[in-house]
Amino acid sequence: MTFGQRISDHLADVVGSWGFILGFLAMIVLWIGVNTFLLVSRKPWDPYPYILLNLMLSLLAGIQAPVIMMSQNRQEAKDRIRAEHDYEVNLKAELEIEQLHLKMDTLRETQWRELVAMQQHQIELLEKQIALLQEVKAGSATKD
Repeated sequence: MTFGQRISDHLADVVGSWGFILGFLAMIVLWIGVNTFLLVSRKPWDPYPYILLNLMLSLLAGIQAPVIMMSQNRQEAKDRIRAEHDYEVNLKAELEIEQLHLKMDTLRETQWRELVAMQQHQIELLEKQIALLQEVKAGSATKD
């Protein structure tokens, strides 16, 4: 990261915190309180309508907005890179799952072929046993 990028990220972190908001609010209340007190007792440096305070707030807003936008743009770039990595990981996982499905299908087909072959062999053995039983029956019928 460049120096400016680090500053914009740090400034966005600080300015976007409750500590900054409450501290800034306390500073404004103090500014108004001191100037109001001085208005009554002697000459204030920023009398009501607090034009100097208004100028400072406008300058702060004018500087803060672009810096926060720079930080948001950097965060968006980080999020885009993270999303691309997530997509790549998801794509790889999907391909691996597809390969597992193919392996399972191949394994299932192999098992079915083996089962069909075993069943065919059992049918042949049963047919031989039936033929032998028929021969034994035919032989015993001729003896009687």
